[in-house]
Amino acid sequence: MNDQQTLQQTLTAIDGRGYASYRQLSGRYALGRFTLSVDKVQVDPFAPPSLMRISLRRDDAGLPAELLDDRLGRIAASDFLTRAFADAVAASPAEGISIGRPGQQVLERTSVVITEELITARLFVALPAAGRKALGRKAARLLTETLPGLAESSLLHASLDQDALRSHVTLLRDQEDLRTQLTAAKLISFAADGSVLPRQAGDSDLPLGDGAVEFTSPEALRRSFTLPSGREVAGMGVPEGVTVIVGGGYHGKSTLLRAIERGVYPHIAGDGREWVITGASAVSIRAEDGRSAAGVDISPFISGLPSGADTRSFSSTNASGSTSQATNLVEAVEAGARALLIDEDTSATNFMIRDDRMRQLIPAEREPITPFVDRVRPLFTERGVSTVLVAGGSGAFFQVADQVIALQDYTLREVTAEAHRIAEDHQTTTARPAASSTSAAATDPPAAELPVETVFTDVPSRVPRRASLHPAKKTKPARSRGHRMIQYGREDVDLTAVAQLVDPAQTEALAKALDRLAEQADGERDMPTLVTELVDRIDAEGLDALSPRRGHPGHLARPRPHEIHAAINRYRGLILH
Repeated sequence: MNDQQTLQQTLTAIDGRGYASYRQLSGRYALGRFTLSVDKVQVDPFAPPSLMRISLRRDDAGLPAELLDDRLGRIAASDFLTRAFADAVAASPAEGISIGRPGQQVLERTSVVITEELITARLFVALPAAGRKALGRKAARLLTETLPGLAESSLLHASLDQDALRSHVTLLRDQEDLRTQLTAAKLISFAADGSVLPRQAGDSDLPLGDGAVEFTSPEALRRSFTLPSGREVAGMGVPEGVTVIVGGGYHGKSTLLRAIERGVYPHIAGDGREWVITGASAVSIRAEDGRSAAGVDISPFISGLPSGADTRSFSSTNASGSTSQATNLVEAVEAGARALLIDEDTSATNFMIRDDRMRQLIPAEREPITPFVDRVRPLFTERGVSTVLVAGGSGAFFQVADQVIALQDYTLREVTAEAHRIAEDHQTTTARPAASSTSAAATDPPAAELPVETVFTDVPSRVPRRASLHPAKKTKPARSRGHRMIQYGREDVDLTAVAQLVDPAQTEALAKALDRLAEQADGERDMPTLVTELVDRIDAEGLDALSPRRGHPGHLARPRPHEIHAAINRYRGLILH
């Protein structure tokens, strides 16, 4: 009796028995050219689905070796096979099988894994039931007929759209090569002419169809690149430094910033943003009322609080708009951000600007907040951190901007010289504080003779206490709850404000990352070191390194190091040495 007959016989025998009888399925079964591995069987019809894998030899799959001979090729091919399997499941009348549904981004995933020997699809399978009784015969058809049929149609090269697969791999290789070229060209981001940036709706990641205005770069910022495939792309390069995006409401400012924000990930062909490429370390920053903070040095922005709190090691269980935005910024820099992406609509006004009238009424010595407009230049000159800022209500950043881009009806103009002229006129015509105020008096020495203050000193090390990552009442592994929440012990880690988290499978990976960081923590290594070690481990072992369950770790997608930092920083139980 072969494995397929054994599996059919077992399932037929448990037909109509209690659902827990499915536990007998654990093991491996040869189903023709495929091998089915049943790693974990659900014990109840209402429990999470069973974890299964279906695999075949890579040689039998017939995928061209040149598509798989580098890491990017394997990521792209795995993504393509995942989408093909998901499409096959959607077209099938069978119920209960899931491989996950990738979005517009191409991410490293655990859903399909390609090794030197095997191609393996990791699946969630809800075994059929009637009430609490097993439907064994139906399960037999599902596992011995339907599942191998789905694998035949989506894992074999002969069954796939071969040109589409090759194009998918080529696209990812070109995108990542362009990302590398941005660094050499000293650009934060690039948006190709012809891109479609608007989405169908505010809660949709799909491109707008009819009526969408294609992106056209302003001539002054136009750049072109040649890619490994021979493709040439031309469009707008956003230089390092301080870039301000202006325009009237609903003219496309935030849409452009959102595309730059999402450009840290490669996108599929047809998304409209597949040639919007951003440096991998760009981080979106916003105010986040109510978040917790642990030992963050926000003193470059906020100091001398009336409460006497030490902002060189600021902690709070309920940060305000300004302190939360300062915390987010400092944490992003600690995590290695080389560019900050900020929209005034989601910022705390008193953190961003302070106009002349307010400066005259409330002298600097009475105001603990030094606004971002006063710190954005030293952030770049001292730390090499650039800023891209959307501003629709204030021109305060004109005088500190390296480039200013204006949008009207989704059409761009480069208006830097005009913005600088307006800033100079404003300085001339606006009443300045009197000599007795906190501004420079007429007797002050010339600016050239003034000492240059270093604003951003070395970031203090933040070393988590090992015990704080092992709360006494934490008896289960961390787990995601939807797209934006992680349950860690009895605490909820709220990731709502982490804008560059794009896939629920990334959130599940972050939950497992928190558990791995807890295992690594020794009370001596700081958080950047702990996260770097974990990322290095993922690089070496793949995403499976995040899960203690070998074989089938669940459906995970790779987050950036910045999102790992964001998750641990928002854990309310975090205590530092």
